[in-house]
Amino acid sequence: MEHQKNTKTPWYKEVHRWCQINLNEMDPVSCDVGFWRKYWRELGAQGIIVNAGGLVAFYPTGLEFQTRAAGLGDRDLFGEFAAAAKEDGLAVLARTDTNAIFKDVYEAHPDWVVVRPDGAPFRNGNNLYVTCINGPYHLEFLPKIIKEITERYGVNGFADNNWASATKMTGIICHCDNCKKGFMEAYGLELPEKPDMNDMTYKKWIKWNCDLRTHFWDYINQKTAELGGEDCLYLGMMPAEPIEAGFLSQDIKAIGERAKYLLFDHQSRYQGDGFETNSLSGNLVHEVAGWDKIIACCLPMYFGPGNFRRMRNAPLEASLWMLEGISGGYSPWAHHIGATLNDKRQLAIAPPIFKWHKQNEQYLYDREPVAAAGIVWSQDNVDFYVREKSQERHTFQWNGFKRAMTRSRIPFIPIHADNIAKYTDKLKVLILPNFAAMSDEQCRAVTDFVEAGGSLVFSGATATLDKWGDERKDYPLERITGIKRLYMTDELASDGGGGVFMSSRIHTYMRLPEQRHPLLRGFEETDLLPLGIGVHSLESNGMLKPVATYVPPFPYFPPDLSWMREPETDIPVVLAGEHPSGGRIVYFAGNIDGCYGQKLLSDHGDLLANAVRWAAADDLPFEADGPGYIDFKLYRQGNRLILHAVNLSGCNYSRAYAEEALPVGPVKVTFKTGGLSPSRVLLTVSGKEFKVEPRDSRVSIVIDSITDHELIVVE
Repeated sequence: MEHQKNTKTPWYKEVHRWCQINLNEMDPVSCDVGFWRKYWRELGAQGIIVNAGGLVAFYPTGLEFQTRAAGLGDRDLFGEFAAAAKEDGLAVLARTDTNAIFKDVYEAHPDWVVVRPDGAPFRNGNNLYVTCINGPYHLEFLPKIIKEITERYGVNGFADNNWASATKMTGIICHCDNCKKGFMEAYGLELPEKPDMNDMTYKKWIKWNCDLRTHFWDYINQKTAELGGEDCLYLGMMPAEPIEAGFLSQDIKAIGERAKYLLFDHQSRYQGDGFETNSLSGNLVHEVAGWDKIIACCLPMYFGPGNFRRMRNAPLEASLWMLEGISGGYSPWAHHIGATLNDKRQLAIAPPIFKWHKQNEQYLYDREPVAAAGIVWSQDNVDFYVREKSQERHTFQWNGFKRAMTRSRIPFIPIHADNIAKYTDKLKVLILPNFAAMSDEQCRAVTDFVEAGGSLVFSGATATLDKWGDERKDYPLERITGIKRLYMTDELASDGGGGVFMSSRIHTYMRLPEQRHPLLRGFEETDLLPLGIGVHSLESNGMLKPVATYVPPFPYFPPDLSWMREPETDIPVVLAGEHPSGGRIVYFAGNIDGCYGQKLLSDHGDLLANAVRWAAADDLPFEADGPGYIDFKLYRQGNRLILHAVNLSGCNYSRAYAEEALPVGPVKVTFKTGGLSPSRVLLTVSGKEFKVEPRDSRVSIVIDSITDHELIVVE
């Protein structure tokens, strides 16, 4: 139970499992701390997160402008939780909410809040006054809260909820005196009045506003260490997805690199996403923060945001989300809303997985991913190209490649564009899905990767814009692709037809040539493939050759009129070629990745997967043959290979909550041993063990059945 067996090891190096009890104002009236103590013991939790202060205090605060919970009375509920957890040897994080204040506090301190351009204070949907992260509330009053809590309770740190304040998502540009002064000092400019992506001043504000949060992270962590000791951490809860991070003006990479421990508030899959989103996000944040850090992910035992928060989550939904997070490198963090539960069924969801996690944590940390491909992202591309068109310009393309590779069992990881140079000897393929806004340095890193023998798969408007989202005169990847110019189109995804091909405008196809490129493996019996919206035109020196060409739109209805007016063109939709270095290059001029991410047509998924396999010369670190939709994540840990297999069969076809696990098997898995000499393979879920002997640097096993997940250890 104790998290610090070695007292010299700081808590943030060894706390792997969390329990959060998210209090409301009336919980102090009837909360039974003993009830929760029994539960976190059942979980095998090593730390708790519980409400302390900020907007509402759950202890008898002495600070004038911190409002006590309505039901607190004479009780010190936070103190009771902290004392019980410490007796059990658990770490304690004090949850704070520093995003807003009540009206009476605002009237005493109007300088604490965000100011609209017209001078009015900014209030949120609950009519609370939103605090400015650049003002005295965060920079002066929050340290007083931290000082009071650390002195009284000796907590290990602070989990700050909703700390981002006024961001791009709110659409509000704070015009308080501190922000006016700070922006003038940074850029010599007055603050913009309103969002306008055609205004360079507004673009600079986006960057400055994001940098503010990074600077605040440094400042408040320094203060927290001064007040609570060097191992006391401030941990603002972070978004785990680049689009959301952009909206919240938080730089995942910058904060990830400097944080000692991270809490990611990634509670559920979005509409249209699969469970594999959570394993991907775990890989994404570890890639920028480091695989030596422990990163926890919030796992709601209640229905997620926007739903019935007092009710139990669908058990399989919550379990698969949790298992995928663990597969991606997250530590589990069971989250409950309210200390007095109306639906106690939620208490049965987490314990089995937490117990398995505790038994197998030796395989879940201090390891690095093994992959063939890296899918590239950056916050600047989200901020300065994707903008408000998140689905059309990013999500559909990202999800298209993600699903195509998961479905085809091609191991891949997300990598930040600034980190490309680190993967020259680790990855075979870079994937840039409609990655338009790139810095000169990032373009050079891609060029260097290919010239060193790596392969490239890219699509859409990739590299057509500079880091600010402004159009380039020359195409920066010309040297490795032969493309002199790419002409962008915004017709990239949505047809307005509710997810069904409904208009002649998108009734387009790809014409396949008689001589078939290996990319077209599996399409021998057809001369056409579906396309959809969006083809980028280009000027090229011919280094890349057309693999498929464009068939323009023609009527889809009535059938009598549905014939091709122009059955063939020389407009390329897919191009491919080999670089003199030995690398292979594929360019999707057609929006195939975006259409697949939206429509899920299997032909598109097969074509994307074929492109990555061909670019990797079919040289993958493992192969898995058998039925089902299974998300595989492979790691190396010293002389071990560790493979997570999460069974998502059925979930990949349904947007509804997962209700029933559908066992699949048998599944044959073949590993490239990579210089290792393993003698056994252990299945930690089913408990089976195989004696093995490598042949031709490979080891194969057959897994009879996978229900929800399996962890395969090769050693």
